[in-house]
Amino acid sequence: MSDKFDVIVVGGGLVGAALALALDKQGKRVALVEGQAERFDALEEGWDARIYAVSPANRAFLQQLGAWPDASRLGVIGSMDVRGDQGGQIAFSAADAGAEALAWIAENRWMLATIWQRLQQASGVTLLSGVRPQLLRHNAREAAIVLDDGRELQAQLIVGADGANSWVRQQSGIAASIKPYGHSGVVANFACAKPHGNIARQWFLGDGILAWLPMPGNRISMVWSTSQPEPLLALDGARLAAAVAAAGDHALGELTLLSPAAAFPLRLITPDNVIAERVALVGDAAHTVHPLAGQGVNLGFQDAARLAAVLAGARDCGEWLTLRRYERTRKEAVRTMQLTCDALFQLFHAKQAPGLAWLRNAGLNLTNRLPLIKKQLARHAVGF
Repeated sequence: MSDKFDVIVVGGGLVGAALALALDKQGKRVALVEGQAERFDALEEGWDARIYAVSPANRAFLQQLGAWPDASRLGVIGSMDVRGDQGGQIAFSAADAGAEALAWIAENRWMLATIWQRLQQASGVTLLSGVRPQLLRHNAREAAIVLDDGRELQAQLIVGADGANSWVRQQSGIAASIKPYGHSGVVANFACAKPHGNIARQWFLGDGILAWLPMPGNRISMVWSTSQPEPLLALDGARLAAAVAAAGDHALGELTLLSPAAAFPLRLITPDNVIAERVALVGDAAHTVHPLAGQGVNLGFQDAARLAAVLAGARDCGEWLTLRRYERTRKEAVRTMQLTCDALFQLFHAKQAPGLAWLRNAGLNLTNRLPLIKKQLARHAVGF
């Protein structure tokens, strides 16, 4: 005996949970399968080092779902200040795009808890946590997964929202190109002596990329892309704070560590397709990008929004032409962001070409003096 659904979503992180909630609002019968058994709807004290810069378009998407977190835990990016490794600089603001903010900084745990709290009230979503899929079957007529507790779930469509190492992607036979950057992203949160002014600061250091993102109060979240994460992780709190403050030219004065540092490897993952027969991929299962532009979760939320949109009027959620429509609507935006971030990473880490350092920094300065281009960059940053 098997349970039947319109859509099975594998992976209960931000993107998968948001998709399940969006499909519930359409009246779809959804199963959300999450391998972790922890309470995702429970808020905890302390600051989560894993944060995201959420664009205005995706803030609106989450607000429509009733799943935007409490403002007390949100930072606001009103402007950006980007510095090159040899004097280059560009700055732009939300005002350049005619927007309220460039992005909102939200902690993973608090955003996820807000979405899962809404899922608890969703009558059309069956939440299956603490179980993992062991077998996937899919063809032109049907799709099913078998869980490790022996249950079989059938659906018109199975969605892989299970991260960069996606089990669904592998089991459905979708090949992917994986390009390691040789860097890790080191993350941590700090209290700062000086007000951050809602400014996101970024430094291209030549051997790494450092970003400070404004959080509520005098706090920042750091993301440091580096080829040598181990020395940073080995530092105690005071020495790490001093190293981060020095790398950022002490722009916010003395820093104090609020959360332990953690690191994750950075890779560019580009699957050959994001659909197969009665299978679709969203979020990191469908693509990863370098975090220098802070667009990873934004691409994922837009995957969820677009897939939900194309399924809204579908009688058969797994019909091939419907899935092809989803794939086409996401291909250009995702590939453009991947190529842009990858090109910037390569540009600021290429040291062998004579004059390249001068050229890339001069390019930043030139762009900073061109209002129309800056306005377009700002509009792109907010998703316009």
